[in-house]
Amino acid sequence: MSFRIAKPLIYSLLTTQLAGCMVGPDYVRPEATVPTEFKEVKGWKQAQPRDNVLSGKWWEIFNDAKLNELEEQVASANQSIIQAEAQFRQAEHLVLTAEAALLPSATLNGSAQRFVAPSGGISAPVGGVRNTFTNSASANWQLDLWGGVRRQIEANVDNAQASAATMQALILSSQSTLALNYFQLKILDEQKKLLDETVAAYKRTLEITQNRYAAGIVAKSDVVQAETQLESTRALSINLGVQRANFEHAIAVLIGKAPGQLTLPSSELTTKLPAIPLTMPSELLERRPDIAVAERQAAAANASIGVAKAAYFPTVNLNASEGFQSGLLETLYTSARNYWTLGPASAALVIFDGGAKNAQYKQRIDAFDASVANYRQTVLTAFQQVEDNLSALRILEEEAEVRNKAVASANQALALTINQYKAGTVSFINVMTAQTVALTNRVSSVQLQGSRLAASVQLITALGGGWDLNQVPNSEQIGGEIKWTDYVNIPGVDQGKSENSASTTLNDLLQFHIVP
Repeated sequence: MSFRIAKPLIYSLLTTQLAGCMVGPDYVRPEATVPTEFKEVKGWKQAQPRDNVLSGKWWEIFNDAKLNELEEQVASANQSIIQAEAQFRQAEHLVLTAEAALLPSATLNGSAQRFVAPSGGISAPVGGVRNTFTNSASANWQLDLWGGVRRQIEANVDNAQASAATMQALILSSQSTLALNYFQLKILDEQKKLLDETVAAYKRTLEITQNRYAAGIVAKSDVVQAETQLESTRALSINLGVQRANFEHAIAVLIGKAPGQLTLPSSELTTKLPAIPLTMPSELLERRPDIAVAERQAAAANASIGVAKAAYFPTVNLNASEGFQSGLLETLYTSARNYWTLGPASAALVIFDGGAKNAQYKQRIDAFDASVANYRQTVLTAFQQVEDNLSALRILEEEAEVRNKAVASANQALALTINQYKAGTVSFINVMTAQTVALTNRVSSVQLQGSRLAASVQLITALGGGWDLNQVPNSEQIGGEIKWTDYVNIPGVDQGKSENSASTTLNDLLQFHIVP
């Protein structure tokens, strides 16, 4: 018997195991609580014309050229994302490792021996130096009759898909964090501009007070109070530099640069709040990468139940070998020196293990239950985040209207108080109070603008940032480098082989039969 003769048998066994039974439950996507509409959607200002989903480059909705430039660098340069991409590739190769278990393992062996045979015996009447040359190939195959290997492949594919979605979730999170840091930096620039303008105004107030003191109209305490207010405000303006530097450094790290390599000059904040398109609540399940992660983890946990259940059944191993043996090297590869063996074939069934397999099986079921709960919790959290930011934008808009009125009133009150102070009808304490109220309202107005921008970014993130489930690679894309169909010539089966694969195919091994 040669490997040529054994090929039909091997093909038949491979086809049988691939089409054989698979123990364990087939995966069904867990149900989750999905509302029919968002609670805060009433009165929501949609983009015109309405888009069903956000663009993949969602940050462009803010029309900020510098933000666009920074965001473009995140996915390619952020080191955490590069790490996540490497982890995804690692998960892909775990799929290929699991797929390899469907195939036989083959070994080539060769040996040469020179020895002195004893003489004078019945079996060897003539002694002398003898040679033995051997060249052989052997194969071992554990059949996947119960689907344990195929369930492991399923689990590894699901885990690889979860890893891909995790990478996308990290990209979205990093992009969102960059936008939040960028807008916060811009808000600090606006605050500093406001404080610098206030410092200039306080200088003028100090000059008025000093002139009035020189004229003997007011006491020295008014001058001291004016100086204190001026320097306190100047200190607040300087202190903003610490926070700004921290945000600038954080942005640099997000785009893969050292903090010293990035400088963002101060500029006026012209960004307007965008109209953000909303999806239907049911579509959110396909728009959030973190939901995809949780769902794929549940699928992997389900497949692992089948792996544990397959361990209850017997394992079947097949062994075969073929080779040549001769005392002369020139006659080694002749038909007379050819030998082969088929077997031993073995089966093993564990009948007692102290309950280990049963415990492992139940543990996999428990792990699946936990993953389902995690999936449902992730879905609920996603809806909460959307509702949180919808309500935040609505309430902050109402607050902005009131705050604008407060700013206008405070500015008017300050102007009146200063005129009264110049006329000598009110004391300097009235001026200080009016200045403090005016400054507080103006600073709060700027900070409120930052809160509204942050809520917009967070709403976009909660909606998935233009991501969709189609970006998760399917099983063919993940395990596409090496497939069992690449290694076996079965009529009617696609023989497409990866260009990157330079491995010897199983068919090549089955053809191995050296003839003189």
